Order: sequence, then C-alpha cells, then structure tokens
Amino acid sequence: MALSRLSSSIKAASIKPPVKYLLLLAFGSAQADDQILQRVLVEGSRSNQLGVVDAASAGSISQQELAARTVYRPGEILEAAPGLIVSQHSGEGKANQFYLRGFNLDHGTDLRTTVDDMPVNQRSHAHGQGWTDLNFLIPELAVRLDYKKGPYSAGEGDFASAGTASVVYANRLLQGVASVSAGQNGYARALLADSLEAGQGSLLYAIEALHNDGPYTHPDDYQKLNAVLRYSEGYANNGYNVSLMAYRADWNSTDQIPLRAVHDGQMGRYDAIDPTDGGKSHRYSLSGGWRRTSEDSASRVNAYIIANQLDLYSNFTYFMDDPVHGDQFAQPDKRVTSGLNASHSWHQHLAGGDSATTIGIQLQNDNIFNGLLTTQARQPLAVVRQDHIVESSAGLYVENSMRWNSAFRTVTGARFDSYRFDVRSDLAANSGKAGDHLVSPSLSLIYGPWQTAELYANIGNGFHSNDARGATIRIDPKTGEAVDKVSPLVRSRGMELGARSSWLPGLQSSLSVYRLDFDSELSFVGDAGTTEAGRPSRRYGVELSNYYKPLKWLSVDLDLAYARARSRDEKLEGAPEDDYIPGAIEGTGQLALTVDDGGPYSGALKLRYFGPRPLIEDNSVRSKASLTLNARFGWKLRKGLTLELEAFNLTNRRDSAIDYYYPSQLKGEAAAVNDIHFHPIESRSLRATLVKNF
Repeated sequence: MALSRLSSSIKAASIKPPVKYLLLLAFGSAQADDQILQRVLVEGSRSNQLGVVDAASAGSISQQELAARTVYRPGEILEAAPGLIVSQHSGEGKANQFYLRGFNLDHGTDLRTTVDDMPVNQRSHAHGQGWTDLNFLIPELAVRLDYKKGPYSAGEGDFASAGTASVVYANRLLQGVASVSAGQNGYARALLADSLEAGQGSLLYAIEALHNDGPYTHPDDYQKLNAVLRYSEGYANNGYNVSLMAYRADWNSTDQIPLRAVHDGQMGRYDAIDPTDGGKSHRYSLSGGWRRTSEDSASRVNAYIIANQLDLYSNFTYFMDDPVHGDQFAQPDKRVTSGLNASHSWHQHLAGGDSATTIGIQLQNDNIFNGLLTTQARQPLAVVRQDHIVESSAGLYVENSMRWNSAFRTVTGARFDSYRFDVRSDLAANSGKAGDHLVSPSLSLIYGPWQTAELYANIGNGFHSNDARGATIRIDPKTGEAVDKVSPLVRSRGMELGARSSWLPGLQSSLSVYRLDFDSELSFVGDAGTTEAGRPSRRYGVELSNYYKPLKWLSVDLDLAYARARSRDEKLEGAPEDDYIPGAIEGTGQLALTVDDGGPYSGALKLRYFGPRPLIEDNSVRSKASLTLNARFGWKLRKGLTLELEAFNLTNRRDSAIDYYYPSQLKGEAAAVNDIHFHPIESRSLRATLVKNF
C-alpha cells in the first residue's frame, strides 16, 4: 500500500499495524496531504491523540483549529497549546513575551520554537537568551502546531525544558486565497497566497503586508512586509521542498510605564515616556527538507540558513543612570544561523510486539555580531560593549519506542550535546573560548489496556544554553567590576504523571502533574535589557485540558493550569530569606466556544485568564490577573467569498499585558523609585476581513 496517503488512511485498519506504528513514530500525526492547506473558517473535530503521543501534556493542533482562533498578533497562534500565554510589553515588531508552566519565559527562553524545522530561538542574543521573534509567521500557511512540555524527548535539545512548539507550513494550497483586512487603531492587512503546478511539483507563494498603530498616544506605526516562496514535490513522508522566506519590519515602541505616573495623573495608560523607543528587523531564510519512507524505515533531512538582524532601542529606567540624556540604550544584533538536522528510523518485528529506533544528528552554527550602546533619540552616545560571537553545537540522539503488547509501550532515549563558544569582545579581558557538553537521558512509560484511556509516566533531563558572553566574561563592561563566569550549559530535570481519556463520546481530556528543576534560573534584568543566570529553581504544577463536541455544530475548549515556582538553593548569609521567582506565572485558563451549523454563519468566543505573578522575591508586590474576551463571526456571502469580523478585549478591560517591579527615575524626580512598571493590554478594537478563495 502506498505510504503517500492521508493521515486518516495511515490510521485505517487496512495498513499493517507495524507500518502504521512506524509512521506515527516518525512523523506523529502529520502525513501526506496533511501539508496541503485549505482555508476554512470554522473548527473541525480534534484528532484523538490516544496511542500517538507519549505524554499527557503533548499534542497536535490541526489547521482547522488554528484557523478558528482569534489572534491579535501572529505569535498568539502558539496559545493553541494549553497553558501557554503569549503577551507583549513593547512595540508590535518586538518578540513576544511567553509564559508557561510557572515560567516567565521572557522572549522565548526554555520554549523551543521551530517553523518548518528551522529554529526561531536565537542564542546569545543582544536582548535576551533564546529571543523568539514570530512576526514573520503567516497564520494562514500553518497546517499544524505540534507541542510538547517537559524534557522527555531525546529529539529536542536547547531551550526545550518548559516546552516545545513546532509550526509546520503547507506544501501546497487546495485553493488560492486573497484577503483584505481593516480595523481600528490604524490596522490594515493584505494577503495573497496560492499554489501553481510547476514541473513535477507545486510552487506555493504568499505575500503579506501589514500596518498597525495600536491604541498608543505615540503610534506604533508598525509596518511589515512578508513573503514565502516554496517548491515541493511528492508528499510530506515521501518528497522534498525548498523554501525562501523574507520578512522586514520597523516600528515605534511604547514600552512599560511606571504605575505611579499613571496614578498621579502625569500620563495616561497608553502614553510613552521615551517616544523614540522602537526598532527595525529583518529575517531572510533558505531551507529545504527531504523525506523518504518505506515499509520498515523512514529518513528525514532538513537544512537551513537564516540571516537575522535587529536594531532595538529601549528605555526602561528613564533618567536613573543619566539625568541629562536619559537611559535609552541600543541592542543591535546581526547574525547568520545555519544548520542541519538528519534522522533515520527503522522498525523491527518482535515476538509479541514491535520496536522502532531513531537515531539523529542536529548541527547548528551562529555567527553573531551584537552590542550594547547608550543612546539618545536613537543616536549613539557611548559603546558599552561590542562582540563577535561564533557559537557552534552538535547534538546526537537515539530513541527507541517499544510496544511490548497491546496495552504497554515505552519510549527510551538519550541525547549528547556539545557546545563551543568563541567570543571576541572589544574589551580583551572578556574575549575567550569556552566549551561544554552533557548527556540527557529520558524515559516514558505508557499504559493503556482500555479503548478510551491511557496513563503516562515521564522522566528526563534537558538543558538550556547560557549567553556565550557570560561564559567568557571577567569584567562587567558597564561598571568595570570583576564578575564570575556562568556555566555554558544548565541542566534541567523533569518528571510527570498524566492521563488521557475519551471515555465520554465527543469529549477528549488530559491531566498532567509535573515537577521541573533547574540548576540555574534565567531572569530578566531591566536596566540592561538582558537575561542573567541566577539561583536554582523548582516548579510543581498541574494541567487539565478538555475538548468537547457535544453537538455537531458546537465545540468547547477548556484548559486550566496551575504552577508553584520557587528558588531552591541554600540561603546565603545576609541574603533575603525569600524564594519566590519574580514573574513566575501561577495560573492560566482558556474557555473557547465555537459554533457552526453548516450554514452561512459561524461564530466563536474565547475567554483567557492570565493569572497574577509575584514581582519580587518576598512576594510583597504582585501583579493583578488579566481577563480578556475575544470574539469572531463569519458570514459566507457566497461561494468562495467570506466576511470575518473579529473583536478583541470585548469588555474593554483595563488590565496589564505584563508587569515588572524595579527602580526607575522620571524627569524631575530626585531619586530612583521602586515601582510596578506595566504595559497595558490593548483597548477594545474591531477588525473586518474579506476573504476570497479562488
């Protein structure tokens, strides 16, 4: 039987169980025409993950479900993963802020994110380790989102301890799409995408242009141009593709502002202190993927080269360090990232069961030029530091999936990672070379003698890399004081118990309880705009995810999560006896209703709860919870023509998108003041989109 059929065909009884098992191991639920995209407005039934995934906290979100979501910005597509919050504390062109499993992940640290197997996280970035800018993402091209949580997969490496999110683009479109959007606050967007037959394959193209001011007194004036060109032959499991992507943007930023200035009437919620904050960026990539699948084996290779550049201007402390010129600083970052991923899986028939073993290699090199400068109105005043960094890594892994019988299966893996750092700094004392390596084992046990339920036990080690500059630093370039180096690679240790069930017709539920330890916590430093290594940490948490389709025309999503995060080191003499982790999220929740009776109308509502966080180690200052309600309405005007209306923050709540607590000094203040600094959620806004399929 040909293996280039739909995923549903692969799961059908006509395929031999060993082959079916191998395919699901090699490619998850993604097969063949899964990478052919057809635009739809409403949500279809969620695929059942029983017998497919290896943990209760892992899953896959289909294109139909992604298309039904109401997202204010592209990165929010990741919120389809239960428990994940995507926020923003600056201009729209800046990387999002992420929260998951008791982490304030800053701009992506400990959340490994890929698009078409290309890493999005940027190592040793000027603004923060693991910088994850998803503004180049075109949601209409996303055919699937795969997510995992915890360090239980040997195939995942750096930044994957809290979780992973993998976005897969379509190889070709069943229909072309042209859409035009307009909304409040200067929002405008146009998209054109289609597939053409070319030679033995298909040529997909997509072009996007976007502008958005936001509700701010000083408009964001976010301007984005985005394009994708992809040639593919064959199918997802037997074929290849070559892709070009290009993205450019520039914007102004209204960064977080001090609460005291709003309370005493000095400024409004949407005002800016330094109107010259902002930035510009670009991303260009060339990538290719090749896959071959036979009855008893599967191979996959992908390679990429990515050119990223960011010029970012921020001012978080205003006039605390420099009362004359202000505290604005620039963090330029220019890099070329190249890499290769290759794996081979083979299947073995054993007495009473089946076994599939995968070996893989992951290579990555980053050639980076970045720096830190003091500026005024985006004009340089002084250079704090400038560095040329070459960071290289190699990861080798092996993973065996064994089905012992109809009820019990295991996944055993081990991973070896080696890193090399070469830092050439403008301050000779901070130049140097460093290296590190570690081994990360993992084990998953899955028990499911029932037709409608499975139990999971997972344990494993993971890691995140630290900034290469921290591995060679000797002198703080800002103060001139001696500083200690940090460990290049920081280990994490996780364990999880979970269950998944579909005992009630139409209902799919999963429950997981986990613990995750880190040898060193990465935290955000406001005055430098970077992350630094801190104390060891421990997190406990529980997550509950439900998808219910009680009627053909109604579906309900309910996701709840709670986490407890604490530092766990021995208290140092003279240090505070406090172990809360600033910014660590404690609770999240999402409730979504989707209605479609098959007629011309459809609709959706999504309620998102973003829980409070401690903002200081003794928990004496806390953020407030945020609650937002978004809505979507679709009207099929005629065949191939649809009008979509979206409403964001429907109740017009005055909540925060993010909160920090640190000292700052406003113009006219005699000294710095410790205060909450917040970025408001966007006020209620409406958008209308006209979609033409052809």
